[in-house]
Amino acid sequence: MSGAVMWYRSLFVVLASVFASLAIAQNAAELGPNELVTKVAQDTLRDLDAHRSEYKKNPKKIREVVDKTMLPHFDTAYAAQLVLAKHWREASQEQRKRFVEAFYQSLLQNYGEALAEFTPDRLRILPFQGKPDDAVATVRSEVRRDNGSRVPVNYSLRKTPQGWKAYDVTIEGVSYVKSFRTDFSSEIQQKGLEAVIQRLESQVASGTVAKPTASS
Repeated sequence: MSGAVMWYRSLFVVLASVFASLAIAQNAAELGPNELVTKVAQDTLRDLDAHRSEYKKNPKKIREVVDKTMLPHFDTAYAAQLVLAKHWREASQEQRKRFVEAFYQSLLQNYGEALAEFTPDRLRILPFQGKPDDAVATVRSEVRRDNGSRVPVNYSLRKTPQGWKAYDVTIEGVSYVKSFRTDFSSEIQQKGLEAVIQRLESQVASGTVAKPTASS
């Protein structure tokens, strides 16, 4: 996998983790999409600043924290459905549940440690351009890279009974959902969905999750 794609996916986990602080956000269900992203970004990055050295020493703790707080608030099931595409319809309820969990945990193992390197000055939320009554929304932001260049980052959210939830992040035109859909599609066609789920589960359990090989 190219260095650019690796960076994109590391950044995806970092940005998705912004939604981890929804658990402590007051009246989160009442916030609009841009307000929500802004508030939880501030809360999450504040926590990172307070515990950065601890997280760097113990990367597993980052995964535990994000796993505990992110899962209920990032729409992982909907994201997994989009990643699997037609294979989601063919999967049993058990397979869907197992894929959601294994896919989520594999993301954390592969890219979660990048969270410890993310600093508040890197992220800037841009003015919202959507409508208040929309059922889906895009929140635009920019992230500063180490070399000073700014990368456009768009969050895709949808309105649920529990409030707005994110399900995709597009970084410099690269959608995480579409990227991982490409990764899994050929493997599922060759080996079947059950074999892919079992591979993910086995690698997550052993801590040996393989990096995806798609180039985009």
